[in-house]
Amino acid sequence: MPRGRYSLHDPHDRTPLGEEHFHCAPGPSGWRYVAQRTTPSGDHLGSTDLALDELGRPIRLELHAGGWQIRGAALEGVTWVRTDPTGADPAEGNVRAHAFSGTSPAFLVAVTRLLRLTPDSPETRIRLVTFTDPVLAPLTVDQSWALMDSEAHATDNGPLLVDTYQVSDLNTGERHTVHLAGDVVLAAPGIELEDLESPPSPKPAPRQEHPAE
Repeated sequence: MPRGRYSLHDPHDRTPLGEEHFHCAPGPSGWRYVAQRTTPSGDHLGSTDLALDELGRPIRLELHAGGWQIRGAALEGVTWVRTDPTGADPAEGNVRAHAFSGTSPAFLVAVTRLLRLTPDSPETRIRLVTFTDPVLAPLTVDQSWALMDSEAHATDNGPLLVDTYQVSDLNTGERHTVHLAGDVVLAAPGIELEDLESPPSPKPAPRQEHPAE
């Protein structure tokens, strides 16, 4: 069970945004990621609890940030309920999208487990509902993912396979690179892995057809 700590920063000016302390693991029904986020001064900022089924679809999402809450799952696309700090006015949303996204590194791992790309796969489009800070406002985004390289690195625990993905925002044309090892993000815009107590879990086997096609 990988357990560790990410540091988070503004991808443009590198202003520190805090840390995310996480643990994640595959299980008989899929994969789960649980994390607590803190501010740069160490105060509690929010939490993420994401569970995927064996195909990489989100079967349960719970986010907390600044008193706001999201509960969601894959249902007729993706469906969620967003609750304000008073709890008095929950609002339901639904979009014909493939998965959720947000600032947590969990969502990058989740996309790769859904798409299961190989270096021979074409660029694959995916529609995501991302929840933006600080009030978890929903925003629909279209991206294209491609696995550019998979390279084995020698470690004390044996070879570690590192995947390099190119992610394109189809609305803005911006591109960036994401580096993953199994179910752990090594580096991505605004994300750095600072500590890891145990090796990543292997990524699932690729499949012939992708849900975003």
